[in-house]
Amino acid sequence: MSIKFRLTVMNFLQFFVWGSWLITIGAYWFQNKHWAGDKFGVIFSTMGIASLFMPSIMGIIADKFINAEKLYGICHICGAVVLFTLPMVTDPTTFFWVILLNMIFYMPTIALAIAVAYTSLKNNGKDVVKDYPPIRVWGTIGFIAALWVVSLLGFETSASQFYVASAASLFLGIYSFTLPKCPPQLTGKQNQSFVDAMGLTSFTLFKNKKMAMFFIFSMLLGAALQLTNAYGDTFLHDFAKVPAYKDAIAVKYPAIIMSISQISETLFILAIPFFLRRFGIKQVMLFSMFAWVLRFGLFAYGNPGNGLWMIVLSCIVYGMAFDFFNISGSLFVETQSDPKIRASAQGLFMMMTNGVGAVLGSSVSGFIIQKYFTAADSTKDWYHIWLAFGAYALVVGVLFLVLFKHKHNPQEIQNVTH
Repeated sequence: MSIKFRLTVMNFLQFFVWGSWLITIGAYWFQNKHWAGDKFGVIFSTMGIASLFMPSIMGIIADKFINAEKLYGICHICGAVVLFTLPMVTDPTTFFWVILLNMIFYMPTIALAIAVAYTSLKNNGKDVVKDYPPIRVWGTIGFIAALWVVSLLGFETSASQFYVASAASLFLGIYSFTLPKCPPQLTGKQNQSFVDAMGLTSFTLFKNKKMAMFFIFSMLLGAALQLTNAYGDTFLHDFAKVPAYKDAIAVKYPAIIMSISQISETLFILAIPFFLRRFGIKQVMLFSMFAWVLRFGLFAYGNPGNGLWMIVLSCIVYGMAFDFFNISGSLFVETQSDPKIRASAQGLFMMMTNGVGAVLGSSVSGFIIQKYFTAADSTKDWYHIWLAFGAYALVVGVLFLVLFKHKHNPQEIQNVTH
């Protein structure tokens, strides 16, 4: 069995677990449990909270104490147990804490999966820039497959969605122990500094001005990602209040329209090797930032009627906005960090994007929308909300163009295979 196929299975299951419940948990919350809507928003904050510390901690453990593939498996097995207990929860407060515990186990596995894939590919003489994106694309396919499985089985409002996720997580956890060995690289060293001894070596990347700037902008783009995750589906649902649009396909089936974003991802992931080699990380990241501007701008002017094409185009653009930042960013971190701190460096990247960036994005945007763009009757001014988000992405893009100093070196990308 080839290493590419084994890593493909890992990536497919990695996001199948998440896709089994992430999109449909709202239906379970409101239609099955009938819990208060004002408490639902905090459920999505668990991803950001867990990402603030767990990816870095688990990355340090993988770099110093335990094989990355084994730690990855342990996290998924623990997550499977937590997911299995979710249907037993009878109140929203406890539900929050259990979901948080699940995210504590799940979120670091995203960075660990990258570390395992990069290590395995390099150890087998593969070209990471060329070979990883076609493997990673199966993660997105796994996410879409999970949505279809849960929907076709009629589990969208049922607790069974968590059992599906639990079973997939348990299988992946066990399967992980069959993956190629990725032993820690920072063991057995004498005369270590305090930073090395505590496993904090990856944080020294901040001493490099270019990397510090990269991580800061990663945080700012992580906030943009949180904006579209938190408000995209709600935006389409709100058109149901407008008589002219209440029977439109995009209003009746918003999840199907939004799923175009995931389909778009599969195409842009495969394009990453070409763009990275041709343009370099700075221009690829700029493509991502200005794609966010276009994403938000199209939402501002789109509608489910004669403006549906703008909403669909916005979902297509999302593939570039998301992948050219997340996947290309992880490859850039790989080129700039010592292989000995591979896992913790990827954990640091994830902490800045899905942790600090996500928490800031959700909290600040929530405050601004409530204070400036929400009327007394709770209706939201989506046109100006999306224009404000677009202006934010534009400012971030211009600042990145001016402040991030990096000259494209094709050889540097090529060296990621060694």
